[in-house]
Amino acid sequence: MKKNNSIKFFLTILFIFFSSNNLKSEIIILSSCDNSKDGFLKNEYILDLEKSLMTRNFVYNSKTFKKYRVTDLSVKKENTLSRFIYQEDNKILTDKVGYPQFYTQLLFEIDNPNIMIKTVINNEVFISPMSKCNIIERFEKES
Repeated sequence: MKKNNSIKFFLTILFIFFSSNNLKSEIIILSSCDNSKDGFLKNEYILDLEKSLMTRNFVYNSKTFKKYRVTDLSVKKENTLSRFIYQEDNKILTDKVGYPQFYTQLLFEIDNPNIMIKTVINNEVFISPMSKCNIIERFEKES
């Protein structure tokens, strides 16, 4: 019986070792994203599913930069924004911004070029289009 337990232990250790060496994580990059409200020279979203992090890199065009700069002197032409993300089925959502009764989130669907904005007001959900990306790239990285 002792020999049987030793074999199980050894096999368990081997399984853990080999499975941890072949961990894969996925990164999805959505780039060349058009926005109906604002103009951008660069607008991309990087979704790192391993780190549960969305990074948005964007550069305003001159017209949009001037529009926002008039009311807020802290606006920069080049920007980077990071948000935590989580996955529900084939949807990826950013963390909630706002209060429990009113909040917004970005909503991505796997292999869908459209980025939506989800707004919740007193448990009423509204989903509307925000951007459409022309390029979707998926990368598997092994660690």
